[in-house]
Amino acid sequence: MATLLHQLLTQSHLTTPLASAIEHKKNTWSYQQLAQLVNQQALALQGVQLKHQQRVAVYLPKQIETVTNLLAISTAGGVFVPVNPVLKAAQVAYILNDCGVQILTTSKSRLESLAPILKSCPDLHTIILVENEIPTRYPLLSQRILSWQDFLGYAGQQPITPPTIDADMAAILYTSGSTGKPKGVVLSHRNIVAGAKSVSEYLSITAADRLLAALPFSFDYGLNQLTTSLLKGACCVLLDYLLPRDVIIALESKKITGLAAVPPLWAQLANLEWPQSINGHLRYMTNSGGKMPKPVLTAIREKAPNSQFILMYGLTEAFRSTYLPPEQLDRRPDSIGKAIPNAEILVVREDGTLCAPHEPGELVHRGSLVAMGYWNDQVKTAERFRPSPSQLRELPLTEIAVWSGDTVTMDEEGYLYFVGRKDDMIKTSGYRVSPTEIEEVIYASGLVKEAAAIGIDHQTLGQAIIVVISNKHPHGLDEKALINLCQAQLPNFMVPAKIEILSELPKNPNGKIDRKRLAQQFRHLFCQ
Repeated sequence: MATLLHQLLTQSHLTTPLASAIEHKKNTWSYQQLAQLVNQQALALQGVQLKHQQRVAVYLPKQIETVTNLLAISTAGGVFVPVNPVLKAAQVAYILNDCGVQILTTSKSRLESLAPILKSCPDLHTIILVENEIPTRYPLLSQRILSWQDFLGYAGQQPITPPTIDADMAAILYTSGSTGKPKGVVLSHRNIVAGAKSVSEYLSITAADRLLAALPFSFDYGLNQLTTSLLKGACCVLLDYLLPRDVIIALESKKITGLAAVPPLWAQLANLEWPQSINGHLRYMTNSGGKMPKPVLTAIREKAPNSQFILMYGLTEAFRSTYLPPEQLDRRPDSIGKAIPNAEILVVREDGTLCAPHEPGELVHRGSLVAMGYWNDQVKTAERFRPSPSQLRELPLTEIAVWSGDTVTMDEEGYLYFVGRKDDMIKTSGYRVSPTEIEEVIYASGLVKEAAAIGIDHQTLGQAIIVVISNKHPHGLDEKALINLCQAQLPNFMVPAKIEILSELPKNPNGKIDRKRLAQQFRHLFCQ
């Protein structure tokens, strides 16, 4: 039974060595081939002096070297730090320095963009390039630069077995940093393996599945596509899409059975034509990373009516928390479901006591998926990782739970409903307003592609509500019609004061709408 991340691969390699493990473009690697590549790179990492629990960053798009390097780092006893490939040099430098990365795997083109900042990364001693040519224009860099061939040449004959246990660090995932600098969420081997087991259980993933990895591995939701595939001996198909149409093409050509996406991507996919053949093999679709607008959900389900759609809620600090069984979707379309296997979800008042049914409170997650905290940040860790409110007083050691910062309610049957994030809630005219309530009405109009309701400082209201949209129709939009729709369906204090139109709403590195950036962009809208 696998207890460490890389043992997920070992387990499937022993069971089904010839089965397809990874597909990328026109290439396929079996579990046996994948295991051989990982073992060779693990030996090479030890040959370049990777020590137990040292951090290794991987700054690459999704390709075979990305997968093998992440698993090799784990096998060699290190801690992998997947860096979102859309990040720029300054953001990468922050991550490298924040967690003391000593080895970086990247490409020649990415090294070119990073070169100016590498002098400010004193812990970094080795840079591994996935190409076999070394650039000659960076002679002043203090780091050792190895081509892929040279790197593999460091592989020794005898592996050094690291003293890794399931409570050790396995990965550090950096959040999008919506407030202040990004935070490094530290995940143990136990966290990652437990997450793979839990998610694969309620999604009924088997070795016959083909999962599309369209989300970045630096996003826990994206990484989980790989780990669940490894656990079950399924095939993980790697995709870095430029256009939403690329996802549709991959669904059809790769005979995908499981697709995971976030609301902005679902909104784009809902506006595209889907080949009918997709409906013959797409077994399930999942959403996390934000509330799924009802019109988008309806449109997506019509594209592939034979596919089950599973609404989920998760946070990086606990991987995944809830899911709604597909048979409950029509009955409870607004629910984020119940706790995933091997987790308990509580709804808690500010004083730590449990809320009554339908009473809004903070979602608290306890169980084996609770992360180890934020890397080198005791203050922020203490804010989010706090004693479990349900712990018995007789237990002398404190159990730590994740206090999500999200407001939810729970009904009498235990189903949860998302209300809003504490720092996304809009305070206007003495009321606390959830942006999602306004967005649902806007989406239902069928006139917009994306929408985000935000609060802007206002002298008399406290905050005025504006809705920023991207236009679904290129020939203009009747803003007054949207305002009238809101007036007809919402109480006066929830009606937007203004609607702003952008060609595209900004996204954070995980593909979610960046509300903080929108609030910053329009902060002077109501200044006198």
